[in-house]
Amino acid sequence: MSLTVTVGEAQAQLPELIARLTSNDQVVILQGDRPVAELRSTTKTKLRPQFGACKGMLTIVTEDDEHLQDFVEYM
Repeated sequence: MSLTVTVGEAQAQLPELIARLTSNDQVVILQGDRPVAELRSTTKTKLRPQFGACKGMLTIVTEDDEHLQDFVEYM
C-alpha cells in the first residue's frame, strides 16, 4: 500500500497511519505539492524458501568428468 497525505493529515492521524503500516507499505507526506517525508515499517517479513521454485532453471549439458581435468591442479 502506498498512501499520500498532507502534513496536516499526518499530524492528525499519525497513530492510525503507523498502526496501518505493514512490511511493504509506505506513507508519503506532502507539504503543498512536494513530498517531504516518508513513513515505512521497520519490520521485515522473512521470506521462506519455496521448494521447487527453480525447477527447470538449470540445464546440465553433459555428464562427464572431462571438463574437470582443467582444474586438477586446484584439487
